[in-house]
Amino acid sequence: MPIDKIIDQYRVLGNPIHQSKSPNIHQAFAAATNQPLNYQAQLVAEKDFEHTVRQFFVAGGKGLNITVPFKQRAFAMAQVHSPAAAKAEAANTLYLNAQAQLVADNTDGLGLVRDICHNLKGQLNAKRILVLGAGGAVRGVLQPILAQRPAQVVIANRTYTKACDLAALFTDLGAIEAIPMAQLQGSFDWIINGTSASLTGDLPPLPKGLVSNASRCYDMMYGAQTTAFNQWALDQGAARADDGLGMLVEQAAQSFHLWRGVLPPTAPILLNLRAELKG
Repeated sequence: MPIDKIIDQYRVLGNPIHQSKSPNIHQAFAAATNQPLNYQAQLVAEKDFEHTVRQFFVAGGKGLNITVPFKQRAFAMAQVHSPAAAKAEAANTLYLNAQAQLVADNTDGLGLVRDICHNLKGQLNAKRILVLGAGGAVRGVLQPILAQRPAQVVIANRTYTKACDLAALFTDLGAIEAIPMAQLQGSFDWIINGTSASLTGDLPPLPKGLVSNASRCYDMMYGAQTTAFNQWALDQGAARADDGLGMLVEQAAQSFHLWRGVLPPTAPILLNLRAELKG
């Protein structure tokens, strides 16, 4: 029986995928909004990604989330791209429009900004922001950050040329530049870590003086324990350091809204996930 004859089907595709919290998040959204659906995580071999996506929609599937390492391939598959996906050249959300065209969107940046500005009561407008990293995670969040009209966004990466290339893609949206890590000067209002290095205890070679007692830091990664980046931030005297669990929930809510037309409540799910992490 085609899957659309049973119940609306959604999945997250990735490799690895065992760690994904997306099924729990989306099933909680479904329960909170009375939306009957089924959401599962699926491990996909790298050679099978495009075939898996096509077969899912042919069988009646309604929507996909895409995670590492497939976001750029998901973007390339789509016939229609949202402005966020087009700028990032990467997609974390796929669905079919009324013309049966594959649509790619990217909700990562909206999730980050929503977490910072709503959940954490922060402000990016008119602030000096340092973003660490130049990979896919950073690429997906720069447009929504710049939409908040910060005073300055600086990208710093171990490979300076990658930071330059990325900054050049977004100069039309606001004040953004790449600066070599060793040449960073002055404190920042926000330092956002878009690398995964801190999860393995690694940190980029940042000079001293970037953090003041008014600085806030945000690690897009999360874990049961304080990440290495957030511990560094607190040790440097930051006013506050938060992880990316809220971003995970908020980007999922934006995907859910694209698919179902309903924006689910996020606060209860975030509280539950935080409690689960702490054990």
